Amino acid sequence: MIFRERVRELRKESGETQVQVAEAIGIAERHYQRFERGANLPNLENAWKLADHFGVSIDYLVGRSDQR
Repeated sequence: MIFRERVRELRKESGETQVQVAEAIGIAERHYQRFERGANLPNLENAWKLADHFGVSIDYLVGRSDQR
């Protein structure tokens, strides 16, 4: 699953922990961990928040584009 790989990669590139990203976008740490494990996909609002947080497009996050 491309989403989980990309979100984990972006988090590691930014030097943040899962807790820090979860807090930054306003969700529980466990909820964010499910994104990285591929157990859940974010709703549209959380996808926007993640994209904004990491400075990438939603299309990049979900694998529709390789351009950040």
